Amino acid sequence: MTSREFLKVRPVKDVQDFIAALEPLGTEVISLENAHGRVVAETVIARDPVPHFRRATMDGYAVRSRDVFGASESLPAFLSIVGSVEMGKPSACTVGTNEACAIPTGGALPDGADAVVMVEHTERLDETTIEVYKPVAPGENVLGVGDDIPEGEQILQPGRALKPQDLGVLAAVGVTEVEVYKRPKVAIISTGDEIVPSKTPSPLPPGLIRDINTHVLASMVSEAGAVVGRKELIKDDPDALIDISRKCLEDHDVVLLSGGSSVGSRDYTLDVLEQLPDAEVLVHGVAMRPGKPTILGRSGKRYVWGLPGQPSSASMVMVAMVCPFLRALQGERPTFPYAAGTIIGRLCKPIPSVHGREDYIPVRVLDEDQVEPIFGKSGMIKTLAMADGYIIVPEHAEGMDTGEEVKVYLF
Repeated sequence: MTSREFLKVRPVKDVQDFIAALEPLGTEVISLENAHGRVVAETVIARDPVPHFRRATMDGYAVRSRDVFGASESLPAFLSIVGSVEMGKPSACTVGTNEACAIPTGGALPDGADAVVMVEHTERLDETTIEVYKPVAPGENVLGVGDDIPEGEQILQPGRALKPQDLGVLAAVGVTEVEVYKRPKVAIISTGDEIVPSKTPSPLPPGLIRDINTHVLASMVSEAGAVVGRKELIKDDPDALIDISRKCLEDHDVVLLSGGSSVGSRDYTLDVLEQLPDAEVLVHGVAMRPGKPTILGRSGKRYVWGLPGQPSSASMVMVAMVCPFLRALQGERPTFPYAAGTIIGRLCKPIPSVHGREDYIPVRVLDEDQVEPIFGKSGMIKTLAMADGYIIVPEHAEGMDTGEEVKVYLF
């Protein structure tokens, strides 16, 4: 790896463009039962039409539409009942002139019938005769062969994250396995002499803090669809950190190091990268707040992120870059800004900023679309826990004023 002298702060857009151009990790074939949320890696074609038989969409009577043409309450059509359709079986009856066959929703339409008259538009006179008070058009209340999904139709394209409804479509056409992009396996390493396991009992001696980042980052990795692998808590020991990072990169696609990305002498993430084979620093410093000292490196086809140690800062870097990065590795087109949704509101407090960086500000949405920025001192995790989402102060803006319209990106 080359000298650190060339490293410089890069605009957020540059990093996002790099992420958007990433190649997915590869593909695998999985069962439909395990496919929810996975990203499709193949074009899926319907091998069968849905439905593959004509079926009723209402409870009623299968009829010939011309036999009930002009039917009304004052002049009903009289039809003879010639049988009934059983669910899950082909119809055993044939509908002829002035005849009807009782049929449930989803039942197979009998031969001779071309429509279904709803049961509420009929009255049964006796065991063999009904009156029909409303006409039906050909095909009314009937789903024809392939009306839902025609045979040969392209039903899914690569890059689509599978929703529950998509799984229903696949099941309907008989697809039991689907090719999807692999999910990245992510190791999470929290560093710091002051960090102790979260289960450490009280009272803690002054100077020590419980591990926050492992829990926050692991949850965000899972939300981004990736697989959480090893979770390690390491003291500020470069040799130990290099050793555990090497081991993690043997069977993980991504390593997240939190606490080792400062710009000062204790820049442990760069120490790690320098000791890895085919190491390359892609990003060292991003023009954003919080998260300026963020690092992204690569060792072969494996990636290492160096995140700030402060939990709130690390979380915002995850939102701005790492979560979209994990989505891109799964074959999904990443979206920026990364959010569950957006709303528009107006600031109820001003936000100071400086030219030349993007500020990611946690906010709370109040009544009447009022948006309140949540400010806190460095190291406070409560600010994010209180927030509904975040807003972005653009790189070339010098703050925002009270009453200004803003877009909130929801967590």
